[in-house]
Amino acid sequence: MIATVTLNPSLDYIVKVNNFEVGGLNRTDSEIILPGGKGINVSIVLNNLAIDTKSFGFCAGFTGREFEKLLSDMNVASSFINVNNGITRINVKIQGKNETEVNGLGPLISDEETEKLFTQLDNLKSSDILVLAGSIPSTLSKNIYSTIMKRLSNKGIKIVVDTTNELLLNCLEYKPFLIKPNKVELGELFDVKIQNGEDSIKYAKELRKMGAQNVLVSLGKDGAILVDNNDKIHSSIAIGGKVVNSVGAGDSMVAGFLAGYIDNKDYERAFRLGLCAGGASATSRYLATKTEVEKLMNEFEDAPKSL
Repeated sequence: MIATVTLNPSLDYIVKVNNFEVGGLNRTDSEIILPGGKGINVSIVLNNLAIDTKSFGFCAGFTGREFEKLLSDMNVASSFINVNNGITRINVKIQGKNETEVNGLGPLISDEETEKLFTQLDNLKSSDILVLAGSIPSTLSKNIYSTIMKRLSNKGIKIVVDTTNELLLNCLEYKPFLIKPNKVELGELFDVKIQNGEDSIKYAKELRKMGAQNVLVSLGKDGAILVDNNDKIHSSIAIGGKVVNSVGAGDSMVAGFLAGYIDNKDYERAFRLGLCAGGASATSRYLATKTEVEKLMNEFEDAPKSL
């Protein structure tokens, strides 16, 4: 099983407003409410790819109940800790000429509630994979991901970390199986601006030296690179058509990589499936379906291209 942890999930209220006017009355042209969060996105795509997955984290209030219902409607297994103080956040995304986002705060999580999550994760088996993804609520320690990794370090569980800055750096000493910064996030880790694929490879190798086993860097429209556990470099330009919605594309890449890896432990196949899952989500209104990913995989096999 692939378990995902999303510490601050959301209800994403996505509205399209063709002529958005700041300070004026605006009416939506379309709207949809979806369960959100990086780990959630990973689980949804894994579920679409028929991979056994379960999502963990915290939820609260009436928004938390709706969040869990939406996941259930999608047949995504979950086991969220119900938090007493606050509500699961609502993130508003206004799509017009430009895209504007307003993200909620999320609930206040107590030490007792955090310990309940730790106890759940203690039940994971060595054959499981754990994905720690996304930002954290302000009430939680910035060491929470590394605390989880330390707690599980003797169980042989492969752990994926997809977060940024200090949260990610704190985890490297526990040798995460996979990390997936994007180009901007990679530059922030080293206080540099990533200019090209060569820069991405250079700093991905540095992260390998710092403890990460596999480093997958998403480069948006420019594709992706992977420096794998054998120091082999995999690279490709992006695959797919016109970008429709980039939200969740990086999370889909993580899901595709893991789906490809557990198949036969082949890093090249994992990289290709990750690239195609990310591309399928970027060129769709929502997250990638199995049919969409398979279509891009067939195109990739016909004409694979390096950066």
